[in-house]
Amino acid sequence: MAYIKQQKKRARQDAKRRMQNRMFKSGMRTAVKNVEKAVNEGDRDKAEAALAIAHKKLDKAQVKGVRHKNYVARQKAHLQRKINEM
Repeated sequence: MAYIKQQKKRARQDAKRRMQNRMFKSGMRTAVKNVEKAVNEGDRDKAEAALAIAHKKLDKAQVKGVRHKNYVARQKAHLQRKINEM
């Protein structure tokens, strides 16, 4: 446990940010899974709507620094390819 006041504050901030990042990652993964689920069901309209949401979440994750730009680009390409192959 930290003794210095600044270290205690930093620990609180880190815990808060870790929780925010965890929730954001979870939402992002859910959005990606929703696209894959719609593709497996064969519903193109639903898949494209879910893709728009997934792209938005992936882009925001890149801007926030939660995910690397190459990860985001790869995920977006995979999802788009799945929809195009329908």
